[in-house]
Amino acid sequence: MPDREWLDAMEARIPREGVRTRFAPSPTGYMHVGNLRTALYTWLIARHAGGKFILRIEDTDQGRLVEGAVDVIYRTLQECGLDHDEGPDVGGPVGPYIQTERRGFYKEYAELLVEKGAAYRCFCEKAASEEDTGNFDRGDDPCRALTPEEADARAAAGEPYVIRQKMPRAGSTTFHDAVYGDITVENKELEDQILLKSDGLPTYNFANVIDDHLMGITHVVRGAEYLSSAPKYNLLYEAFGWEVPTYVHCSSVMVTDRETGAARKMSKRHGDPSYEDLIADGYLTPAVVNYVALLGWSPGGEREIFSLPELAEVFDLHGVSKSPAVFDIQKLTYFNAEYIRAMAPEDFARVAEPWIRQSVKSPSVDVSAVAALLQQRTEKLSDIPEKVDFFDAVPDYSPELYVHKKSKTDIPGSLETLQKLLPALEAVESWDDETLLKLLTDMAEAQGVKNAKLMWPLRIALTGKAVTPGGAVEIARILGKSECLTRVKAAIAKLS
Repeated sequence: MPDREWLDAMEARIPREGVRTRFAPSPTGYMHVGNLRTALYTWLIARHAGGKFILRIEDTDQGRLVEGAVDVIYRTLQECGLDHDEGPDVGGPVGPYIQTERRGFYKEYAELLVEKGAAYRCFCEKAASEEDTGNFDRGDDPCRALTPEEADARAAAGEPYVIRQKMPRAGSTTFHDAVYGDITVENKELEDQILLKSDGLPTYNFANVIDDHLMGITHVVRGAEYLSSAPKYNLLYEAFGWEVPTYVHCSSVMVTDRETGAARKMSKRHGDPSYEDLIADGYLTPAVVNYVALLGWSPGGEREIFSLPELAEVFDLHGVSKSPAVFDIQKLTYFNAEYIRAMAPEDFARVAEPWIRQSVKSPSVDVSAVAALLQQRTEKLSDIPEKVDFFDAVPDYSPELYVHKKSKTDIPGSLETLQKLLPALEAVESWDDETLLKLLTDMAEAQGVKNAKLMWPLRIALTGKAVTPGGAVEIARILGKSECLTRVKAAIAKLS
């Protein structure tokens, strides 16, 4: 029998005012893009309405738990700016916020359903795998026909059992979704799902309903793959006599398979990137958050770039699409480049430094000066090491790099240019952009040639690369006079 006094006390503490949303991840691994989008939309709904955002850890599936996964959840939310008002780490009025710590709650409510005739004890032998999933396809369960007295007697005798939801056999169930509208399902299509397993732990579907109700959740955001479970949730809410929250089912995030070219759901199994993978690949968190917000939601109009506070201000459920969203890494790269270019120079230098130092070990090279060359020429941070490796040492390169049609340079001409430049560079006293540029442009004018005829050979001599961030003058200034002269001499020797 359920403890009526305890149940009444639990009901009395439920918050009844304002919008309350929850992100309820399972600590089973990395934070994939779909998870991040769910967390983001859940946070945006709460913040737009001035409500509360709750973090709940759903760890009842003990067999799939991954060590360190809870830390990944905390870290990702923090990095993305998705602060929570209640949760395992900050507490709150309706804790605990970890499902295994709420174990006793579910049994009381499962017993209450049995008492109401909306659930029953099932004593049939089950394979562990079946019990874990709650999926059974074998017609009516004979235990449905047991009288309450018969079921109570078998349970009192110590016979193991699960508690199943007693689905109606006739009629239909209709539920409303904020994205998909009204959806009706024939009750005969619904199986008697397990609510409470024999070990006393709830199944995912049952724990969600109980916890959402007890935490006063007003909006439930989840993937469209859970649409088929919504009728079961509705029937549970109706059986308890509880108000049904607003359902917000988000369409799947799709990606084009690199091998087949076909569209499929994003999956770590197929090598699709998680949030952490994207950050490790040089994408900025604000760019990722902005892009993920637009995967299945449109603010209307042409604007695409939004800060997190701006997203919270304009977010509206009417903009959420039923159509599957397509994750496009090129589009994300475009967003990332826009965010990089908009950064304050000192902020970009700070985030770029570890990437620059992967290639540039020399302490004499000014990282902020290198970053200034990169900021308008970088799409993602992971591009940086290869772009700047020449600052430590000139790579081995072919003399053919000196041949450049547009600059009208060839190998003999480049050798002659460098031989004339060397003494001029040696005579420079003030090693700065203005002085170096004047030297090169004056020499070009004196020779009656375009600036590029001098700039190209000098840049190749200093970098050994056809494409570099910054031109010859900027690179020469950063390298310093001594290193520049050394490299020009080496280039002369190479071409000789």
